[in-house]
Amino acid sequence: MDEVNILIIGGGVVGCAIAAELSKKWQDVFVVERFPRVGMATSTRNSGVIHSGIYYSPGSLKARHCLQGNALTFAFCEEHNVPHRRTGKLVVATEAREETALEALNQRGQDNGVEGLRLIGPAEIREREPHIAGVTALDVPSTGIVSAEELVRAYARVAVEQGAHIVTRAQVVSLEPTAKAIRVGIRVGEDVNTPPGQDEIATHETIEARCVINAAGLYADDVAALIGNHSWKIYPVRGEYCEVRSPRRSLINGLVYPLPHADGLSLGMHFTKTIWDTVLIGPTARYVKDKDDYERDRLTVSDFAEGARILVPEITDDDLQLAYSGLRPKLVPPDQHGMADFVIESDAKVPQMIHLVGMESPGLTAAPSVARQVAGMVGEILA
Repeated sequence: MDEVNILIIGGGVVGCAIAAELSKKWQDVFVVERFPRVGMATSTRNSGVIHSGIYYSPGSLKARHCLQGNALTFAFCEEHNVPHRRTGKLVVATEAREETALEALNQRGQDNGVEGLRLIGPAEIREREPHIAGVTALDVPSTGIVSAEELVRAYARVAVEQGAHIVTRAQVVSLEPTAKAIRVGIRVGEDVNTPPGQDEIATHETIEARCVINAAGLYADDVAALIGNHSWKIYPVRGEYCEVRSPRRSLINGLVYPLPHADGLSLGMHFTKTIWDTVLIGPTARYVKDKDDYERDRLTVSDFAEGARILVPEITDDDLQLAYSGLRPKLVPPDQHGMADFVIESDAKVPQMIHLVGMESPGLTAAPSVARQVAGMVGEILA
């Protein structure tokens, strides 16, 4: 049986950022990822936005790690040549009755330490975004965009260069605590869509790890259950995107958001000008039952156009084409409202295990800051 210091379950942006951070100090850091490549799920099926930290409750993990992660992500991208751009963004009130909520958002951002926030009027909105209909907007200069796929790969590359090991097509199927470690059963080499036992290529391996980190994204609750922890349940929420056809991409110059949903489900269907100068509209937000349900019963172009006209009245169905979709690991069930915080904590009964649950937005931005917190926790376990 192989023995290792640290095993990270999940090769998304959070798992890979943690691997990059931990492999600076410890040898025998392993990442196991069920998909053929790192970052194929939530980490790259999003808007690719480097968030500022304006949305989250002061004192929350999301607020802290988003603010710190913003600076760390920009610095990492600069150092490792990850395509990115500091663009700023506008959060727009389209009617006078929304201005009070926008002012509250501005105050929350300031309470969280976000710098440079200011409210602007219709003339400056039009100067920045001539096609946007708004009465007031919050200018958020610290926001940016990044190639999410390149960012995940860069974290993984840095980790490997520092001695970490990343194993793909590897799914954890059992967790058994021992006196000072955790025995991890892994099925290696089969496609994630192949039923167990029907892929002759797959092999079963067991690794004993002094520390196990659950960064399994949509499946973090399932992984926790393997160790007997049923504290959390993840509710997948699908976000769908449309793309603005060329040459109508000139309708948007940067990032434009509506006010976030009052129920906390989403930041709202926004416009994102990407690194590649394409323009995305989305994501929508709808609970689904299946953690792999990206395509069933997709919305139509007309649905997107109707929502998009709130911010850009002149947009038409013909300007749009359907794009990709993603799933967010929500901790709030469909019958409740509110925005749950990140869960980053050691297992109550198995102290060698650390759980990261509900790592949805702003996880892409927060990842390097989260990794630093986890490194401190690992240091206590391996001391």
